[in-house]
Amino acid sequence: MPKILSIETSTTVCSVALTTDGNTLASQKLFLEKSHSTLLTVVIEQIMKQVGMEMSELDAIAVSKGPGSYTGLRIGVSTAKGLCYALDKPLIAVNTLLAMANEVNRQNHSGALLCPMIDARRMEVYTALYDGKLNELKKTSAKILEENSFHETLMQNQMLFFGNGAGKFKDLKNNVSNAIFIENITPSAWSVGLLANQAFLKGDFEDVAYFEPFYLKDFVATKPKRVL
Repeated sequence: MPKILSIETSTTVCSVALTTDGNTLASQKLFLEKSHSTLLTVVIEQIMKQVGMEMSELDAIAVSKGPGSYTGLRIGVSTAKGLCYALDKPLIAVNTLLAMANEVNRQNHSGALLCPMIDARRMEVYTALYDGKLNELKKTSAKILEENSFHETLMQNQMLFFGNGAGKFKDLKNNVSNAIFIENITPSAWSVGLLANQAFLKGDFEDVAYFEPFYLKDFVATKPKRVL
């Protein structure tokens, strides 16, 4: 039964979970702005103390690889890689959108299509499309939302939209019966851990030395506004 510590920092929400054999032993989620750099390691320590387990007892470290916030992903992946080096444990990376879809799919009794959305500023989102068995129907991409987005798919299928970018699309599709919007879904480390368990059993590990987050888009620095 692999014991996996999972880290999720792809958005403003920071979460950590400890899972074993596909079950969650402990998890914690922080809804605090800019908490990743200062509180991530603290939360990891709290999780391990909560279950009375030593870090050396872990079998692997899992991390949400993106897409998402450039800064958040960098912090999460750096922390995960550091733990892998220090503990000599394998690294497992999980697509953030797939982990979100996996979480929502637990309540998807109708078998609707799953469309997670992470805000990428303005009317753009990071998104993908999965069926009720989590098969990827459309690959992860950066998509500019328009009134006709997903029109053909919605004509034939019920779709669940969720994530911090879905609200922008809701304003465009609020009267479409096949478009169902689920509120308050944020990426969760426990869902990352459940998928990581499957990867562990397959031996699907990353090269710790060369692994980089799945940023999807290049980082663009913005200049601070001048105060007059």
